[in-house]
Amino acid sequence: MRRSSEGGGNERSMERLNIGVINQEKALRNRCFNGGAARTTNCVLTSDSCPETLHFQTHSSRKNYADANRVSAVILGGGTGAQLFPLTSTRATPAVPLGGCHRLIDIPMSNCFNSGINKIFVMTQFNSASLNRHIHRTYLGGGINFTDGSVQVLAATQMPEEPAGWFQGTADAIRKFVWVLEDYYNHKDIEHIVILSGDQLYRMNYMELVQKHVDDNADITISCAPIDASRASNYGLVKFDYTGRVLQFFEKPKGADLESMRVDTNFLSYAIADTQKYPYIASMGVYVFKRDALLNLLKSKYSQLHDFGSEILPRAVLEHNVQAYIFTGYWEDVGTIKSFFDANLALTEQPSKFEFYDPKTPFFTAPRNLPPTQLDKCKIKDAFISDGCLLSECSIKHSVIGVCSRVSSRCELMDTMMMGADIYEIEEETAKLLLAGKVPIGIGENTKIRNCIIDMNARIGKNVVIANSKGIQEADHPEEGYYIRSGVVVILKNATIKDGSVI
Repeated sequence: MRRSSEGGGNERSMERLNIGVINQEKALRNRCFNGGAARTTNCVLTSDSCPETLHFQTHSSRKNYADANRVSAVILGGGTGAQLFPLTSTRATPAVPLGGCHRLIDIPMSNCFNSGINKIFVMTQFNSASLNRHIHRTYLGGGINFTDGSVQVLAATQMPEEPAGWFQGTADAIRKFVWVLEDYYNHKDIEHIVILSGDQLYRMNYMELVQKHVDDNADITISCAPIDASRASNYGLVKFDYTGRVLQFFEKPKGADLESMRVDTNFLSYAIADTQKYPYIASMGVYVFKRDALLNLLKSKYSQLHDFGSEILPRAVLEHNVQAYIFTGYWEDVGTIKSFFDANLALTEQPSKFEFYDPKTPFFTAPRNLPPTQLDKCKIKDAFISDGCLLSECSIKHSVIGVCSRVSSRCELMDTMMMGADIYEIEEETAKLLLAGKVPIGIGENTKIRNCIIDMNARIGKNVVIANSKGIQEADHPEEGYYIRSGVVVILKNATIKDGSVI
């Protein structure tokens, strides 16, 4: 009887221990998924999820959101866009075309509008002409009702007390215009600032993030996502306690530092089949700041620091209430040629990991008033075909075809992103160019293209083969109209590829 009693005591102790662990995991889920008040946040795993990319739908029973009228957003236009070069050779990163008819800037802008946030600043710096033009056409002249909101573009400007006008980092971009922002925030009684990036693909209700920020009385809230080991060193990684408070922030760690940032992601087990595949929690580069905390950090405390990820946040977690918000929806950083290419082609898969089709949260873009696409005896499988295209007796598979694209007879496109054109050449103009031995905009007859990005207004002749059959990973041939990045051939904007060329 005694042994039995002792055994029962051990079992009860283990049971209490297990319950304690479960309760701690539940508490962590509640804190990190904005369940601190409602306590009923659920994540439902959808049937189109896969181990490589997380895709969940988050539902919350919360009805009383923080006041969106007292929230402002700042979208950072990025630096030189070196990792997306040559797509950024003549445009800023947020102006790069996406998914056939959108631009990267449309993602954070649309997420803001769909979240009820309509007081938006866009920081631009390099090659900003096309970005400014797109913002004006879409959001300033596109018929969107701002009520008491606005979209303001702030371009890098040389100040009298500073010899260099270029932004030195994400924090420095905001600091250089802090006088504009502070005046606006005081006038509009802004309490919270959402800071966003212009090179990501995702759908998010930012007010869910702001609500958790308010519930936690946080100075800073970092939106985070679970990530696998192969990509972890490309991001800022976080560690946080069971209350959701961030204890450590490490920007792009390598080696032993990377290993030290591993975390137990079992609290995501109800949403991820194999949590061991995602042993890191990465910052999405999406932040919420209290207004006074942001201004204090930029103007006083860290006035000499230029970047949020590498400099300010690692220090701020030690002195401020910095909270983590776990986002489990689809999210892709498309800041490199390879990730950008893969994310675009993934849109064509069925079922798709990311959908532009949602009537409640649409993604806006510039109105173009284009005619429907004309198809003549084409074979098309798993493809996006945008408006205003002329496709004749061609084969298109697993590809994205942008607006106003022209693809001639006997052409074959596979694993290709064709960005399209922003000008039309009518049949008479095309015929004259062909008679003169020149190449019209679009793709000429009997051309075979695979594993390729074709930038805007490119002219590709007849009987061309673009396949990178030798598997070259990196090559620069600007004089011939193309580069190769991560094995992907990139045809330059306005380039001409002559008849019979082989790449």
